[in-house]
Amino acid sequence: MEILYYLQNTVDKLVQRANASLLIGTSSWKEQFIEALTVSSSNEEEEKVPSCCDYFLHSITLFWKILFAFVPPTDIAKGYLCFVISILGIGVVTAVIGDVASHFGATLGIEDSVTAIMFVALGTSIPDTFASKVAATQDKHADASIGNVTGSNAVNVFLGIGVAWSIAAIYHDVHGNIFRVNPGNLAFSVTIFCSEAAITIVVLLLRRTRFVGGELGGPTCIKYITSAFLFSLWIFYLVMSTLEVYHVIHGF
Repeated sequence: MEILYYLQNTVDKLVQRANASLLIGTSSWKEQFIEALTVSSSNEEEEKVPSCCDYFLHSITLFWKILFAFVPPTDIAKGYLCFVISILGIGVVTAVIGDVASHFGATLGIEDSVTAIMFVALGTSIPDTFASKVAATQDKHADASIGNVTGSNAVNVFLGIGVAWSIAAIYHDVHGNIFRVNPGNLAFSVTIFCSEAAITIVVLLLRRTRFVGGELGGPTCIKYITSAFLFSLWIFYLVMSTLEVYHVIHGF
């Protein structure tokens, strides 16, 4: 029933708005390059002339738009080629972000672990944040918005680290070596992260009560209080992890 409701909701949006941008996929490289070079308005409620901010953001992201316009359209090979090339492109971008952040941290004399949680994690989470914002404003329920962030973080951890460590462990085992990774402040950082994740879940459960009525939205005052509290959790995590890295406080 949920699948049927989702399909019906999608069809209703397509009929009411008659907006082809809701359809995922492209049929030709020409269409992709035209879309990459076109400045779109950020106002989704009605079609308007792009603002100065839209032109500014377009100029900043133009290089990446043109670069990923070379990804094969979804109509080729039933979308499999687009999927594979997209994954490879994301891997390249992630590697570039990691190297740039590492050099940036080395230039400022910042420890690698601090650079990772402050710059790399922030840079890789911003796209998820915008995707969740779009899901929150366009969908009737909060499932897609909240699930996008949690699912993305799970994939980043289990695939980004787990697969790489598994391959390294298998390789060293085959060659008769022992694969070891210095944990550093991982235990302390993960403990704080999991504790704050539990607190966040409690906040979401409290927002389900009749006083708010949902995980997202609600009265203006409640929205700002919730946002400020969750933002303070992130700041607290950064501060505590950084202090532990520089041995200002002692973890475990």
